[in-house]
Amino acid sequence: MDNDMFGLQNATREELLEKLMYLGDMMQRGQKSEQERKVRNFREMNRFARKGQILFTGSSLMEQFPVTEYCLSAGLPVTVYNRGIGGFTTDDFLREIDTVLFDLEPKKLFLNIGTNDINAETFGERWQERLLTNYREIMDRIRERLPDAKVYVMAYYPVNHDLPEPPVWASTRTNAAVDDTNRKVKALAEAFGFSYIDVNDGLKDERGNLRADITVEGVHIYAGGYAPVFKALKKYILE
Repeated sequence: MDNDMFGLQNATREELLEKLMYLGDMMQRGQKSEQERKVRNFREMNRFARKGQILFTGSSLMEQFPVTEYCLSAGLPVTVYNRGIGGFTTDDFLREIDTVLFDLEPKKLFLNIGTNDINAETFGERWQERLLTNYREIMDRIRERLPDAKVYVMAYYPVNHDLPEPPVWASTRTNAAVDDTNRKVKALAEAFGFSYIDVNDGLKDERGNLRADITVEGVHIYAGGYAPVFKALKKYILE
């Protein structure tokens, strides 16, 4: 097997940067295509979904939360849908908000969107201002179109950059940045009369990092690692 399939070993610095930019562009196009496929599938699935049920929606940390399976295993008498899409930013969410939210007309809504906005490399030093502006727009639309829905804004999860190979694309997403953004998202949610839920205690180690035993690479969480999240959310799902 070719260990240098991209021809990087003998490349000059300029060639290396060019090839890395090309590979990054390829990955972005691949992710965009996958997101479009998921949006289309959700749009078609929504035609058969029951309106007025419970919805979990957001980005990959919501998409990978097997909340439906947890509810079934616990014997909860509820219908739960998950419309999280990996890689979604608040911009993406706003663009597809009908498909990932309003088409289901949920009576109860759990939101976890914005972690991908914590990214100065992509969105610049004013990434947090952009995130909060978009989140306010999301909340405005929810209050206008779903005035009777119960809305729960979930805290962003901690990260762990102490693992052997932390993801380079999440370098801005430090626990300090997450904590500061959580405080501001909490204030925003409360200003709209929405509930803010922090389930992070069960996810943290003694240093405040995302527990190494439950994380894939320092950001995402294995299915079993969501057990503390579900335990904390269960009362809100049932109320």
